[in-house]
Amino acid sequence: MNTATSQATAKHILSLPNILTYARIAAIPVVVGCVYAQSIMDGPLQLRWVALGVFVAAAVTDFFDGYYARIWDQQSALGKMLDPIADKLLVASCLLMLAADGIIHGWTLWAAIVILCREILVSGLREYLAALRVSVPVTKLAKWKTTVQLVAIGFLLAGEAGDLVFPFVTQIGLLLLWISAILTIYTGWDYFHAGIHHLMEEDEK
Repeated sequence: MNTATSQATAKHILSLPNILTYARIAAIPVVVGCVYAQSIMDGPLQLRWVALGVFVAAAVTDFFDGYYARIWDQQSALGKMLDPIADKLLVASCLLMLAADGIIHGWTLWAAIVILCREILVSGLREYLAALRVSVPVTKLAKWKTTVQLVAIGFLLAGEAGDLVFPFVTQIGLLLLWISAILTIYTGWDYFHAGIHHLMEEDEK
C-alpha cells in the first residue's frame, strides 16, 4: 500500500461521519453503566438523566453521520458497515438493560423480543444478500420505526426520574415500544419479502 492510499484510508477512518459513529458505540457503556448504577446498585435518580442525555446525543449522531457523509461526499465502506451495527448495538444494549431493570416486564418483554429478533433476521438477510451483491435499501417506514424505537427507549431510560416530572413517562415509553414492535414486524416482513426472491433464484441456479 503506497503513501497516497494510506493517507486516503486514514482520512476515511477519521472522517467526521465515522467519528460520530464511533461516538455512538462509545456511548453504549456509559448509558448502560448509568442505568445499572441507578437501578441495580441503588444509585441516585440523577443517573437516569445522565443516561438519557448521553442516549439522546448518541441518537442524534445517527442522523448527522449520514447527513454529513452525503453532503461532504465522505461515504465509506467502513461507515456503511459500522452505522447499522452501531444502531443495533445501542438499541439492543438499552433494551436488555431496561429488561434487567424491570421497566420492560411482563407482556412488554414480547415487544422487546420482537424488536431484537427482527434486527437479527434483517442483519442475517443483509449479510447473505451482500454476498450475492444485492443491496436492500432502507425504506421510509423503517426509518420511522427506528425513530419511534429511539423515542420509546428515551422515555423508558428516564423511567422513574421522568415520572416524577410527568406521571406518565414510563407508560408512554411502553406504548411507543409496542408501536415500534408492530412497525418492526411490518418492515421486517417487507425486507424478507424483498429479499426472498433473490434467495429462490440462487437455489435455482
